[in-house]
Amino acid sequence: MSKTKLNGATTNSNGFNKFPKKVGIIHSDVKRRYFPTYEQYLTEKDAVADAKAVAGYLKKLDIKTTLFAGNVKLPEKLKKSKPQMVINLIGSVRGNEFLAATIPALMELLEIPYTGAGILGESLSYNKFLTKKLLEQNGIPVPQFQLFNTPNDPLNPTIRFPLISKLNEIHGAVEITNDSVSETEGHLRERLKFLIKTYEQPALVEEFIVGREVSAILLEGGNRKIYMAEKVFSDKKSKYLFASFENTWLAKEDNVFHFQIYKDNILKEYVRKAFDITDMADYGKFDIRIDSSGRYYFLDCNSNTMFGPPETECPLSNILNLYNVPFIDILKRLVMNTMKMYKS
Repeated sequence: MSKTKLNGATTNSNGFNKFPKKVGIIHSDVKRRYFPTYEQYLTEKDAVADAKAVAGYLKKLDIKTTLFAGNVKLPEKLKKSKPQMVINLIGSVRGNEFLAATIPALMELLEIPYTGAGILGESLSYNKFLTKKLLEQNGIPVPQFQLFNTPNDPLNPTIRFPLISKLNEIHGAVEITNDSVSETEGHLRERLKFLIKTYEQPALVEEFIVGREVSAILLEGGNRKIYMAEKVFSDKKSKYLFASFENTWLAKEDNVFHFQIYKDNILKEYVRKAFDITDMADYGKFDIRIDSSGRYYFLDCNSNTMFGPPETECPLSNILNLYNVPFIDILKRLVMNTMKMYKS
């Protein structure tokens, strides 16, 4: 793991085996003008409310909590407040997700223990093409894929339709819509024009894997634990079933899909390996498709994935609820692991 263990950063009367007295929570500073589309803004508009929800659970542990917005004032506020550690809930900085890596960089500079991936892990998370290359090179199955820097880049003749197009640097299912799957090159080119022009970044195109979908959560702390759940969709008639932006953020019904426990030791080993390859820390989320022959394909890897209690509709908590793991226990594990890691 490349995340630095800060020498002496947590030398206090608590020791590493007790909860800290003072914790900071860093959340995205969300303003509509930062985001090129309302859809992307929608994925982060509740950042303060979600941070307050986590703070409520820390209060139950008798931990004093201060919320910090991830903006230009953050360094000075942290130096003044002097938290013993911070929980990093940043999804973007000024609407740019790739700038999320500046938060662990700042924590390293100020020598403040922090949760989640370090500089490299966060940087990798916001380059899906590079992440897929790393997985592919290390024997973890991924769909055939291609990065498009312009809508007119030649299409790899070995890649097979249907294809799904994604933004290379943005998570949260942004623009993973019902129009994302292309069956013809003409449709794909139009989709690429929209994505690249609107968001001013490359687009990742990959073969759409028809089949089932599984999410896996890895938690560190003492020993690693992996929790996996299959998304079971209520709609059985649609040609392509997947977790789209519409059914993740806009669906009014609660029964678009639900999670059910999924178990397979082979997939667990893939998840462990992917966690290390992508340099994650503390926790991470992976989205995987299973084709009709039972073969796995890793679609997405999320370091510092959304972290919050079930009332924030956080997938991590919802999945762990299936295993009877309450959020307060996840939070304890995260805080203790962070304090122990940075013990001098």
